[in-house]
Amino acid sequence: MDTLASPVNHEVEIKHSRFIAHAAPVTSVEAASAFFAEVGDPSATHNCWAWRLGGEYRFNDDGEPAGTAGRPILSAIDGQGYDQVAVVVTRWYGGIKLGAGGLVRAYGGAAAECLRLAPRVPLIAMADISVRYAFEDTGAVHALTAQFAAEKSGEQFNAEGAVLQLRLPEVAVDRLKIALRDATRDRARVCITK
Repeated sequence: MDTLASPVNHEVEIKHSRFIAHAAPVTSVEAASAFFAEVGDPSATHNCWAWRLGGEYRFNDDGEPAGTAGRPILSAIDGQGYDQVAVVVTRWYGGIKLGAGGLVRAYGGAAAECLRLAPRVPLIAMADISVRYAFEDTGAVHALTAQFAAEKSGEQFNAEGAVLQLRLPEVAVDRLKIALRDATRDRARVCITK
């Protein structure tokens, strides 16, 4: 799966109606709602939208006939292989009715073309872990976390040693566990927290 590298837009005119698709990477429902509020135009005839965040998704036809706008936008997101993306397609009515099929093609097509032209970045599944270790293993543990490009999110100390909270790509967790086992003579304990 990929997400967008940055917000993008695409404009198209179909039978005198103007459609502008705006797309952006989002990491929460609140971020998607804020994006829709930012780019939606209250003077437009319709501001139809969709978003996908993993297994969650929503779409809205904003007054267009049911299933003719929001769902085709969501289908464009899914069809292009995107996740963590929000798209709003704004329409200014041009005086010629498009019919249900025409609306599906217009909204879905504007969203799909916007996403097709957008710069992509791969989504990397991340894992949050904690590493419990003795004080004498501090140097080895910190050297390995740097080697695996793990992001430190916290560290607590107690009488037995320390607990380090890290975030790193899921694919690196098993390799880090093995490296920590070898470097600390199996004293460090790794626990996946999320």
